[in-house]
Amino acid sequence: MKELELKVKNIECVGCENRIKNGLSQLEEIKKVDASCKSGKVNIQLKKDIDEDTKNKIIDTIQQLDFEIEDI
Repeated sequence: MKELELKVKNIECVGCENRIKNGLSQLEEIKKVDASCKSGKVNIQLKKDIDEDTKNKIIDTIQQLDFEIEDI
């Protein structure tokens, strides 16, 4: 699987979307990120199949940006 969708709480505006996009884009495994304040979802495309370490790194990065994962 090269895609991951996460439900993230407190994405309230375009600025929040951009913080998530910019933060996750720093990870070498990430190909593309879409975040939506309307749906509260973050869609992530990866360069290779996702493993548990990569998933945890993505979740940790989102949490470090002060967002809370609703559905893992």
